[in-house]
Parts: sequence; structure tokens; C-alpha cells
Amino acid sequence: MKELIYEIFANYRTEIVFLHVISAVVWVGGMISMRFAAHNSFLHIESPLNRLERISHALKRLFVIVTPFVIILIITAVIMAVGLGFREAAVDADHNVIDETAMVLYNLIHIKEAIWMLMAMNLGLMAIFRSQADKLLDKGDTRGAKTKLSRIGKYMVPLNIILGIVAIYMGVFLRNAY
Repeated sequence: MKELIYEIFANYRTEIVFLHVISAVVWVGGMISMRFAAHNSFLHIESPLNRLERISHALKRLFVIVTPFVIILIITAVIMAVGLGFREAAVDADHNVIDETAMVLYNLIHIKEAIWMLMAMNLGLMAIFRSQADKLLDKGDTRGAKTKLSRIGKYMVPLNIILGIVAIYMGVFLRNAY
């Protein structure tokens, strides 16, 4: 499997890096747009029910748009982590560290991957909360729906924005480090 990944990366390096970067841009940029542009527009909708319905619908659309990019990002991250040979530069076959600097970079790869995975889990939880809010809206429970949607806007999206910016910075750092 590792040899296949090496071959794929060797033959499609530019395309893989591009897909990885554009996926990060769409995912993080979508969240930034939703939180700082769309959210402020929703506040001007006078009817609380209409406001909550619009927020829920917009979040659903965002999640539908970014989910394929999240999958692409994770797949390309694995291909790049293997294809760039960070592990082979850091440890030998017996798992002995052969280069301290390479080992630091190899560990940063894992940290970056963990950030993207945490973000993906957070996105999944946001989708669950949004779906629950829709069900509450269908029952006429605007208070319950607002509570669910507020968690997404106040905490979960900002957390993913911060984590995404950190991961993007780490990617730039790692790209320039080897």
C-alpha cells in the first residue's frame, strides 16, 4: 500500500497538493463566511422563527458543500504524509530516531492531521445539532432550536475556524521545512 501511495504522489504531486489546499480554503473559508458575513445578515431577520429556519438552512447547505472537501482533505493529507517521506527521514526500520529535526517535522504532521480530524468530528457534531434544531423547529420549539444553533455559531464554528487557521499555517510551515 505504501508503494502505491508513493507512486500516486510521485505522479500527481501538484494535483494532490492543490486538492489539499483548495479543500482547506473551501472548508475554513466557508466557515469564516458563514460566521462573519451570513450570521450578521441573519440577525436582521425580524421573525425569530424565520431567522432560525434561515440559519439552519444555510448551515445545512454549508455542510453539504464542505463535506466532500473534508473527505478530500483527509485523503490528500494521508497521501502527502506518506508520499513526502517524513517518516523515512525521521526513523529507521527499527523505529530508532535517525534525525531529530526530521522527527520534529514528522510529529508536526501528526499534530496537523489530528487537528483536521478534530475539526471533522466537530463538523459532524454541528451537523447533528443542526438536524436536531430542525426537528425542534418542526415541533414549534424555537427556544430549543435556538439553543442548538447558538452552540454552533458561538462555539463550534469559531473553534473550527481557529483550528483550521492553525492547521493551514502548519501546512505552510511544513511545506517550507523540507
